[in-house]
Amino acid sequence: MTPVQSSNPLPWHLLPDNSEVSADGRLLIGGCDTLELAAEFGTPLFVYDEDHLRARCREAVDAFGSHATYASKAFLCKAMARLAFEEGMGIDVASGGEMHVCLSAGIPAEKLVLHGNNKSMSELALARQAGVGRIVVDSDDELDRLESLHTADGLVPDVLLRITPGIKAETHEFVATGQDDSKFGFTVSTGAAKAAVDRAQESPAVNLVGIHAHIGSQVFRVDSFSAAVAVLAEFANPLGLPELVVGGGLGVPYVEGEEAPSISQWATIIRTAAAETGITAQIGIEPGRSIAAAAAVTLYTVGTVKQLPGIRTYVAVDGGMSDNPRPVLYGSGYEAFLPRAVTAERTDRVRIVGKHCESGDLLIREASVPADLVVGDIVATPVTGAYGHSMGSNYNKILRPPVVFCSGGDARLVVRRETFEDLLTTDLG
Repeated sequence: MTPVQSSNPLPWHLLPDNSEVSADGRLLIGGCDTLELAAEFGTPLFVYDEDHLRARCREAVDAFGSHATYASKAFLCKAMARLAFEEGMGIDVASGGEMHVCLSAGIPAEKLVLHGNNKSMSELALARQAGVGRIVVDSDDELDRLESLHTADGLVPDVLLRITPGIKAETHEFVATGQDDSKFGFTVSTGAAKAAVDRAQESPAVNLVGIHAHIGSQVFRVDSFSAAVAVLAEFANPLGLPELVVGGGLGVPYVEGEEAPSISQWATIIRTAAAETGITAQIGIEPGRSIAAAAAVTLYTVGTVKQLPGIRTYVAVDGGMSDNPRPVLYGSGYEAFLPRAVTAERTDRVRIVGKHCESGDLLIREASVPADLVVGDIVATPVTGAYGHSMGSNYNKILRPPVVFCSGGDARLVVRRETFEDLLTTDLG
């Protein structure tokens, strides 16, 4: 393994809130020994600090009350839906599938907000029949569908219109959504947004209660949010609608050296910008990543250590792009550490890769790890609570990992590991 300039232990702030080191140097999360969890549930394994999740939900609710909505695309299972609801949040669902999970978890339909840039007739019908709290209308075609459904049953849902404010957030182009060139929403600069407002206000099929915007995901620069609020104020204030949702997108640190505002600090920025621009509508937010990301670590087992002298060392684990596609999709960075020695110096640099038949199947391009890493070790990546489980796949027919919630020394299995039989559930032969 090749020495690196930085030999720092894992930055502690990247771990879940309720992390601690046992007397023998092992990582505990929520009072649970991570190595014991790996032995009991196998690897790969998502380990969540349940109280961390609850604390972030409460932080959002403290700032915006019932208008704090959890963006479930970040991480969703029935247990997570119940947790967010128990802590006072609404839940943003972006498909019929996410809506079904939440309804199956017993979440009242009125606490759900249906998103998506291409909602099908069946998704809209289900949302209206169930009585979801808000439908975020994204296009004239969706207004056409809602009017067609209204003709059949007379139901009139409350809706928000998603507008595109023309703000280019400083983030990866794949997760930037507020610029004019976007598949989302009605563009302000072209006049499409104002035309959509006029149509919605005249339509008997919808009750327009507010405006919605979202500038992107993994945004660190607070001035992007302030700029978006200013544009929204100029557009929304004359309309006099009661609600204005500014979306989510607050970034979180993934690697050493990154910093981001807390949810409370972000809320202060938004409220200050709203006050300065004369917004009187009720402000709503939709955090997702900032709720879930840092709440979890993923545990893997090292299967091979392949040294290529003069080139690099590859460390292959039993997961990869099927449980965390972000490095492949966005070039996202992560840290690595050994839970058996969480405070150890990480003096060697390796490339951590998965077990898929792709050269691009990598988790960490240049990972710092302790020099004594060996085959059979449990290696962990922190800040994997968002967009790992939710974006997981069965590529190469790899089984998707289980999810464990830890709190007060108790580990609760909330999503079981898939089985080979699960792979055949929809296969008709």
